[in-house]
Amino acid sequence: MIQTIDLTGRTRTTAELLAAVPRATAAAAEASEAAARIIDEVRQGGEAALRAQAAAFDHVEGHALRVPQAHIDEAVAALDPRVRAALEAAIERVREASTAQVPPATVTEFGPGARVVQRWQPVRRVGVYVPGGKAVYPSSVVMNVVPAQVAGVESVALTSPPQAAEGGRVHPTILAAAGLLGVTEVYAMGGAGAIGAFAYGVPGLDLEPVDVVTGPGNNFVAAAKRQVAGVVGIDAEAGATEILVLADDTADPRLVAADLVSQAEHDEQAAAVLVTASRTLAEAVVSVLPGIAASTRHAERVRTALAGPQSAIVLVDDLDAGIAFSNAYAPEHLEVMTADAAAVAERTTSAGAIFVGPYAPVSLGDYLAGSNHVLPTGGQARYGSGLGAHTFLRPQQLIEYDRTGLQAVADQIVALADAEALPAHGEAVQARFAANATESTSKGS
Repeated sequence: MIQTIDLTGRTRTTAELLAAVPRATAAAAEASEAAARIIDEVRQGGEAALRAQAAAFDHVEGHALRVPQAHIDEAVAALDPRVRAALEAAIERVREASTAQVPPATVTEFGPGARVVQRWQPVRRVGVYVPGGKAVYPSSVVMNVVPAQVAGVESVALTSPPQAAEGGRVHPTILAAAGLLGVTEVYAMGGAGAIGAFAYGVPGLDLEPVDVVTGPGNNFVAAAKRQVAGVVGIDAEAGATEILVLADDTADPRLVAADLVSQAEHDEQAAAVLVTASRTLAEAVVSVLPGIAASTRHAERVRTALAGPQSAIVLVDDLDAGIAFSNAYAPEHLEVMTADAAAVAERTTSAGAIFVGPYAPVSLGDYLAGSNHVLPTGGQARYGSGLGAHTFLRPQQLIEYDRTGLQAVADQIVALADAEALPAHGEAVQARFAANATESTSKGS
């Protein structure tokens, strides 16, 4: 059901560890090529291209691409009270945690009349992608919209694939979550085409381009975000989900297996990885995994994901080697199930989110931990982070110097300008202290 990769016997370099990481590289390459073509179709064909893609991929025709407010209101009114209560609890927790991510403005004083102000400005407009293929993700509405609102984003647009079973509407639970958060600009668009629509706009729908695109999705959505990065900002290429469980012989094999299955149920391309120095644990997980996988609702999907090249049980010599492998893999979700989980977690440097101990499963982070579940995949956690209020903020520096402050460094500016063969830089400073400039600059100070 799941492959075993044996890395025992010798110390591996970082390059060797990276080479050993299980990844579905062929799927990623295929997705990148397809995403580029789909985005270009939307850029050239606008609404017509989006409708053709909906017919081909979602089996929906004639639906409202721009969701009427009445559909959102109906979804809120019909929402199961238990689901509403859970969403409202998630909103509250994510809002509280996101608020802690907004840095205060700071002022650095260098001397009289010389200071730099560091402030954080929100982007104006954000496009949020919410998956809607194999599962329904109202939680992703919360995880994307709440941090944007906390950051002070003025305009939030949301898109999710149209559902054939709902007559071409966005899934009602997703619409209800949007309604609870006051999002009124919602589109029934899915996949790479939706990402292209956000990046370039669709005049026929009065859809204006956004500044930042966020949200999880499959490999095609992740590839599309890579294609438009630079045209717009993106949070990360949050593609098919990943879990890496770092465990020793104190871990319960049934819990390890259950957590691997919980992520494998997302998608056939989901990655489920166990890293351990305990052959006893590895064998126990292999023994119980088929039964747990078979007993869940999406058993076939789980089996495909676990049998794929992206999933594995990785055997290492010791805990240090396990930590090194985890840091090279840089998983989206890292679960630490070891005797001293907190201390081990401190030594893991690269992961989208770290779940410490047996009572912190990834499922907790998906819904109600208060953390964000939109996280970097494909190794991007080595240099990137999960979505948060900071995703929507830009640090800006305000340089506030008066005559006294500038005069104190004028000679040094001239010296550096001359050293760089850019004399006009220095001359621009000297001009402010020329006799005929004194009166005009004093009036403007």
